[in-house]
Amino acid sequence: MSARPLPSAAPADQGVDAAGVQAFLDAVEAAPSIEPHSLMILRHGRLVASGWWAPFTPQRPHLLYSLSKSFTATAAGIAAGEGLLNFDDPVISSFPEFAADITDPRSRAMRVRHVAAMASGHEAETFDRARALDAEELVRGFLLVPPERDPGTVFAYNQPATFTLAALVQRVSGQSLVDYLRPRLLDPLGIGEVAWQRDRSGREIGFSGLHAPTDAVARLGELYLRDGIWEGRRLLPEGWVADASRVHITTHDAPVDWLGRDSMFGYGYQFWRSPHGYRGDGAYGQYCLVLPEQDAVVALTSASQDAGLLLDLVWQHLLPAFGPGPLAGREEQDTALAQRLARLALPPADGKPTPPERQHDWSGAEFTPQDGVCADQPTLTSLAVTPDADGWALTLAEGEHRVELRMPGAGWQVTEGKVPAAVSGGWTGPDTLAVAVSFLETPHRLEVTCSLPERTFTARWHTAPLSGAPLHTLRAPRSSD
Repeated sequence: MSARPLPSAAPADQGVDAAGVQAFLDAVEAAPSIEPHSLMILRHGRLVASGWWAPFTPQRPHLLYSLSKSFTATAAGIAAGEGLLNFDDPVISSFPEFAADITDPRSRAMRVRHVAAMASGHEAETFDRARALDAEELVRGFLLVPPERDPGTVFAYNQPATFTLAALVQRVSGQSLVDYLRPRLLDPLGIGEVAWQRDRSGREIGFSGLHAPTDAVARLGELYLRDGIWEGRRLLPEGWVADASRVHITTHDAPVDWLGRDSMFGYGYQFWRSPHGYRGDGAYGQYCLVLPEQDAVVALTSASQDAGLLLDLVWQHLLPAFGPGPLAGREEQDTALAQRLARLALPPADGKPTPPERQHDWSGAEFTPQDGVCADQPTLTSLAVTPDADGWALTLAEGEHRVELRMPGAGWQVTEGKVPAAVSGGWTGPDTLAVAVSFLETPHRLEVTCSLPERTFTARWHTAPLSGAPLHTLRAPRSSD
């Protein structure tokens, strides 16, 4: 189904100071550790600002990383409301085929609410241990890892806990997460196509892997802000929003050294409490910020090396922009903001056209990793530069797999092939080609430099895929996969 546009309004009409949004844009674009991809701001139920930094676009699905967890929790909440899932039941009761193997009393005492709240009793992430114990069935592997503490007493950010929650929903519903959510959440919210990464057994992984446009993130946040009611219809069980967004386990003394300053306020059901409101949160700055005191939602996607700084800039610039009432005489400021949002673009990498005297030398040139293997992306085995009808093409090879890309004359050149990507850059000298490759359905950009005399290349990630995935998989899953 095609999504009905969110109702919109001028920022000033909803008490939003356009100058604060402009200051946020200035700060984000000036921060070298932040690469913004999209922004949507809703206030009082109206979309007051939205923009995408080209080559990113509104319809493009984006890998949400751990923001996927909030969609998984929403599915679990709906399942509980339908009587399919009981948050007080032991997890093992839904997996009787593992019962004989799971003998640890703490694992057997673990309840659905414990995995929903990252309070399984484990003191650290269990993914590698669980996969080592059972690579084919991660739920079993997870339950085989004995918790160090009683469930419900300690927080640990733990991917298999959310995987187990997702597996529970899929088991009790008999459907995939997307199929289960489609008539209950996605269609009523007006969310179009989304795709979710699956494990070896074919189940959606739940803790990550959801590819969805920014609009879907904004609509989920607005649904939570409205206590689960959308256009007069209750989509989430009564009381679910309050329960999911309250603190179920404290995080201020969590034994995890990477938790930033905005993660010390407690954890709900796959939502973080924030210094202001609460949020769904994904690696590299994928955010759904729900701000009840401001009656606002902020949806962000990015490729941020310092996602904490991105949140700081929200608190510094956007939060003060939410005023108590409409602002008079701000038409000029609102128009200027709308114009800026419409022309947002990431700066392209530096580079010039092929040096005329070297065109023949570059035509068909092939390159291998400078040190024998590409340390940042070991699957990348060779590159080739070839002329085509409109300029130049770049081929990234991973054994038998090829990622074919168009090279820009200027700005960003988008290739919509099997792996949607955009390339910018060019020749920085007669013997050097340097390009940036943005994989448009992810927060990842690869910076490639080719040396003609040595016939070698280097490739470095600006933000590296957390899964170490091959380049040809850096896209939303397709039904044909």
